[in-house]
Amino acid sequence: MQQIQLINTLPQVFADRTDLQSDVWHRDITLRRGDTYLIEAGSGTGKSSLCSFVYGYRNDYQGTILFDSVDTRTFSVSQWTELRRRHLSLLWQELRLFPELTALENVQLKNRLTGFQRSKQIDQWFELLGIADRRDTLVARMSFGQQQRVAMIRALCQPFDFIFIDEPISHLDDHNADIMGQLLQSEAQRQGAAIVTTSIGKHLNLNYTKIFKL
Repeated sequence: MQQIQLINTLPQVFADRTDLQSDVWHRDITLRRGDTYLIEAGSGTGKSSLCSFVYGYRNDYQGTILFDSVDTRTFSVSQWTELRRRHLSLLWQELRLFPELTALENVQLKNRLTGFQRSKQIDQWFELLGIADRRDTLVARMSFGQQQRVAMIRALCQPFDFIFIDEPISHLDDHNADIMGQLLQSEAQRQGAAIVTTSIGKHLNLNYTKIFKL
């Protein structure tokens, strides 16, 4: 997949609002593979909704979302499954890890489905992100910042053309945020993929192609 277009897209809950000032909603924008985007937003402006719309998790929006000129509303369940397996990755703001599993088990769940990353690479990422000693700890017993790093590793355990990262460093210090950014950018460059990250204040220190105000 080479590009994602949002044409006059708007969450249905905003349909009656007349005060919207946005670079995204009710606009025509194109996200291109290989570029890096930041979507800056205030709380309640729809950044997580945007990620859910693009990921096909929700469809309560007006307007059109196109993947390589094809309307995503026409996709079947099997097509969405294939897209999420090979072309789209998403790190949810609420992470959606399984608390009853260990950090490594959460990562392995995805990697066993995709077979994409080597165990050695996953181990290196745990080490790089400073959570190697927490690999066998239940997620329920980890801090939210530690969980964010686990979720990042899991999000990278698949091929993707676009990766959406929703508020990935809200609970990280600057040092760990920088490491996460470097890891993300390195893997995206290796795959020739686009990064789309959201923020309501603190954001990854990346070389952004374009910054949108939501």
